[in-house]
Amino acid sequence: MKRILITGGAGFIGSHLCERLLNEGNEVICLDNYFTGSKQNIKHLLDNHNFELVRHDITSPYFVEVDEIYNLACPASPIHYQYNPIKTVKTSVMGAINVLGLAKRIKAKVLQASTSEVYGDPEVHPQPEGYWGNVNPIGLRSCYDEGKRCAETLFMDYHRQNNVKIKIVRIFNTYGPRMHPDDGRVVSNFIVQALQGKDITIYGNGKQTRSFQYIDDLVEALIRTMNTENDFIGPVNIGNPGEFTMLELAEKVIELTGTKSKIVFQPLPSDDPKQRCPDISLAKEKLGWEPKVELEEGLRKTIEYFRKVIL
Repeated sequence: MKRILITGGAGFIGSHLCERLLNEGNEVICLDNYFTGSKQNIKHLLDNHNFELVRHDITSPYFVEVDEIYNLACPASPIHYQYNPIKTVKTSVMGAINVLGLAKRIKAKVLQASTSEVYGDPEVHPQPEGYWGNVNPIGLRSCYDEGKRCAETLFMDYHRQNNVKIKIVRIFNTYGPRMHPDDGRVVSNFIVQALQGKDITIYGNGKQTRSFQYIDDLVEALIRTMNTENDFIGPVNIGNPGEFTMLELAEKVIELTGTKSKIVFQPLPSDDPKQRCPDISLAKEKLGWEPKVELEEGLRKTIEYFRKVIL
């Protein structure tokens, strides 16, 4: 049994990770300030004697004895991270400093949940880990993009300077049950609009592409990354290389929900990337991992979840 701290543990990804690690017989401390996380996501875990829930904001230091730390704390959708951009930067940067300081003191292994947003609006496609990105440092999205890039810098410097055992994963678009219905992400947006019989909103011409991985595939990759030898630290791309246009996704959601929703087009937001697709060669080599859940299967499970939440 390992004792594991998960910051942002009541969020969409964090709650699934808590559940999986508990099922594997570990002791889990879930830390969250509930800005985008919810007690509802981890309510079913509260009776487990190996689960501990702590209300805390990671921009302030937290002290605990653990073996491993998964640092997932940060709003990850444009609506939420642009709501208070200064707070978003603080969460990424001060949060990284606090978990790294903790890991240094107690000699714990710590994993940083970074993001494909570090690549910005990429000029290389698909994106390998060696690509440095094309990020606007003063744009509306930069509070998240640059916050996560700075967090990666801090992780690398704590590793080089203080020998902290780190892992860095760059997470590409992920979807599944427990997504926030109002998070503004494309999968939840399309599903919620379809189930409510509203028009499905596409920003731009709908030809921009994204790659979508189901939550179970991501959780598997996070655990495998944490369990690798100390000489592998990343960063490593975790995503599904299957690439779909926004129009293809909208049409698939309409088909699977059986809605009569129409597709409508609105202007593209500032700095919205035209393409996003991971090169996962490194994940295959180092983790023996690749996604298993096809888009249609994952969408069916996600639609089933949102039917219960919304209807």
